[in-house]
Amino acid sequence: MEPLRETKWDLVLSGTGLTQSLLALILHADKNDYYGGAEAALSLQDAEEWVKRAKNRELPAFREASIIKPEVAATEEGAQQKPQLGFSRSYNLALAPQLIYTRSILLSTLVSSKTYRQLEFLAVGSWWIYDNETRDEPSDQNAKAALKKIPAGREDVFADKTIDIKSKRSLIKFVRLAADPEAQAQAINEHGDLSFGDYLTSHHGLPPRLQAALHALTLSLDPPSRTKTSYALPRIFRHLASFGVFGAGFNAVIPKWGGTAEIAQVACRAGAVGGGVYMLGRSVVGVQQDPNDEDTPLRISLEGEDVLSARAVTGRPSDLPATGSNALNSPSYIARSISIVSSPLASLFPAMGENGPSPAGCVVVFPHYLFEEVDVPVYLVVHSSDAGECPKGQSVVYASVKAQDDSAFNVLDQAVGKLLSLCNEDGVPVVLWRLQYHQLVPKDSQSQRAAQEENPNEPIIFPESSVDLAFDDSILKDVKDAWEQISGETEGFMQFDDREVGAYDDEDDE
Repeated sequence: MEPLRETKWDLVLSGTGLTQSLLALILHADKNDYYGGAEAALSLQDAEEWVKRAKNRELPAFREASIIKPEVAATEEGAQQKPQLGFSRSYNLALAPQLIYTRSILLSTLVSSKTYRQLEFLAVGSWWIYDNETRDEPSDQNAKAALKKIPAGREDVFADKTIDIKSKRSLIKFVRLAADPEAQAQAINEHGDLSFGDYLTSHHGLPPRLQAALHALTLSLDPPSRTKTSYALPRIFRHLASFGVFGAGFNAVIPKWGGTAEIAQVACRAGAVGGGVYMLGRSVVGVQQDPNDEDTPLRISLEGEDVLSARAVTGRPSDLPATGSNALNSPSYIARSISIVSSPLASLFPAMGENGPSPAGCVVVFPHYLFEEVDVPVYLVVHSSDAGECPKGQSVVYASVKAQDDSAFNVLDQAVGKLLSLCNEDGVPVVLWRLQYHQLVPKDSQSQRAAQEENPNEPIIFPESSVDLAFDDSILKDVKDAWEQISGETEGFMQFDDREVGAYDDEDDE
């Protein structure tokens, strides 16, 4: 491809993950033959290839990947009623099934960029917690198990007959504090270094069961004893303040057709319409500096022996050649699984009022005290077939736990099994297929930014894909900082005019 060498590029992006895709300018290369990187959406066949690559260490952000296909027994009506998987392309399994809170700046950014027209968002409905119904001893394994809805407001708290009057008053007092920015800021200033569990006990007198429910709203992968109050309170405020933005009864949405992978694809298409050049299956294998070239001081080697001239290069550590500033030293991982379930799990998706939208997602939390193998919570994010990730009559369960030893996958299996045992809909649902893997926990990018500030010609390094269960708005700050550095502009970030009639939709302009 001779034109690649002849062109002096303003920017070379390595990887088509969500972060890079939001900065889609000029030349965009990806070592993968699919869009999305660590946020990709996979068919069943894609998943088989993805596991092979993870096992061959071609995907540095993932390891210990495997696919399990459990033996599924036939129903009583005979072998013809045996639950089965659909065809491969009927699945769009999300590697990043993140919730997006309705007040996230990502949504307003998608509007200003006009890319929202190619996206469809669906409501996240109920938040559930696995409750063994033992008020004073939550670790009692013999207690009766049930899924309990986490209260979404004062009305839900007062209607809950399992909470005593004293605890209701304490809970309402806490919710008022968490929803008041000034009161919250004061609490953080005075008690921010306390663990969230200690804070709820010493300052609000809340019992362990209610602490677990409040902690679930933070989506923290650590237990209350290792979650700081300064971390928990802003996240609970985010949760409470996001209700009612787009309608009654919900506070978060999910993109249809594979989570944030769909946003990455739409952003890349918008970049292509704006003149960007895309190359899949071509990795950046080397970055060198040419001190004699002030305009395009970087020489970027692509797989296949092409050497390009560019002013800047960006990417995640796993998408760029390892250097001192982006090497994956002493990495830590979390365990994740994606389970295709034989049932729509309709009981998990109750209607959200008379005029509310039909939910396509829900959250199920297993408190930190439920499993002997770990002392951290387990989160399940469940998507119905309305999310476009599986055929009708099935659902997808995304499970996460902050553990990386041999017991982690077993804990995830237990959690999914406990959930399915409580969703007895015409028989206990079963897992038809499961992908499990460890995912890299990104480190603080301050050292990488410091190295880049010392030498502006160094690659601009973005953190690895977030393992947070909700979209992290700080990602957009990283992208905006990079955009300002490369463009020299301070206004106009992600604000585009319609570039071409029909580029984003088929509707005529009115």
